[in-house]
Amino acid sequence: MNPTTAKDPSTLFDRDGFVINPEQWDIALAQRIANSEGLGEMDALQQQLLLTLREEFHKFGAVTALSHICHLNGLDADCLHQRFRSPRQAWRIAGLPNPGEEAKAYLA
Repeated sequence: MNPTTAKDPSTLFDRDGFVINPEQWDIALAQRIANSEGLGEMDALQQQLLLTLREEFHKFGAVTALSHICHLNGLDADCLHQRFRSPRQAWRIAGLPNPGEEAKAYLA
């Protein structure tokens, strides 16, 4: 199944809007999510931040300090807040799984 053309969003997202299977994610799906949230066309920096967020999640299996994501990209500590409406939005667009209630509060 190609996630960028799936007709039924219930096969891709949980009830909170997080991707069910992060392995189905690609940049095209990220752009589709961004568009659906009114973010519009993402630039190269936003895409790089999403890729870094995914890499760090796969290394540690948990939410990484958001300032660290920025640091790894040579940006100010609040770069995710500047480029996305919220860290939670960045997490969702990055196609990462539902992090649980406590982490969702952290990502708010």
